[in-house]
Amino acid sequence: MRVIWLIFGLASVSLGLLGVVLPLLPTVPFMLLAVFCFARSSEPLHDWLVHHPQFGPGIRDWHERGAISLKAKRLATVMVGGVFCLSVLMGLRPTLLLIQGTTLCCVMLFLWTRPS
Repeated sequence: MRVIWLIFGLASVSLGLLGVVLPLLPTVPFMLLAVFCFARSSEPLHDWLVHHPQFGPGIRDWHERGAISLKAKRLATVMVGGVFCLSVLMGLRPTLLLIQGTTLCCVMLFLWTRPS
């Protein structure tokens, strides 16, 4: 079972690293998933990710307080707004825009109700 957790952890880190360069792919949720998987498979990888200079602070904040930094909240809000505007400019059907808008509003509600 540890091997399966390790594979999922490595896949999550890979997707998270892709998210660093691809604007629509989230980084932090994949890193949080990787930490979860590594906690069940590899203590050295878990410790490496928790103490990583870039990803570690966000992971520790989430783990300790369920907190998301104000900078991350603002960036996510701008990105979500940009994605929705892009959808409008692409001329998506109103039904799709309604579904997307509702989903994005729920995401923003969750995000902004977390402590900073």
